[in-house]
Amino acid sequence: MSQAIKTISAADFLGQSQTGKTPLVIDVRTRAEVTNESFEGCMNMPLHKLKAEQVNAYLQQNAQQNEPVYLLCGSGKRAIAAAEKLAHELSHPVWVIEGGIQALKQAGCVLKQGKSKVISLERQVRIAAGSLVLLGVLLGFFVAPGFYGLSAFVGAGLIFAGVSDTCMMGMLLARMPWNSAS
Repeated sequence: MSQAIKTISAADFLGQSQTGKTPLVIDVRTRAEVTNESFEGCMNMPLHKLKAEQVNAYLQQNAQQNEPVYLLCGSGKRAIAAAEKLAHELSHPVWVIEGGIQALKQAGCVLKQGKSKVISLERQVRIAAGSLVLLGVLLGFFVAPGFYGLSAFVGAGLIFAGVSDTCMMGMLLARMPWNSAS
């Protein structure tokens, strides 16, 4: 089984993908994000639903032995989390495309554009966290000081997310209907 997680720059990945054979890319963003914009030919397996058995079944049908599988997301963080989750479970080498979709665009990759306009999960988290902090402050000022606790709770959650590199709000938002629609 594969153990080491390797990374590849977007430019190097694009150089390899232009050699003729289409690389096996698993995009771990939400279905709505992939519907909005994706790397041509990628397989969507959202991180919050990702299971090694599902990936192994896909690889058995679509990959040659020891063919690398590339993990992709918006900025690279979810792909690293997916690689950590899968590294000991797959017989194929696992590569993370550094910087994700954003880096591919900067490297000149033309992405498949969809009709959906769902914003990225990272932006949804920032909007939700900012809204909850503002709501807590306003309610604390106008209704009762106890509502300041909402802002403190969100702040503590953001600190935890930064320290642990795990975002509970992101995991919750990934399960929302607008992020699951195809």
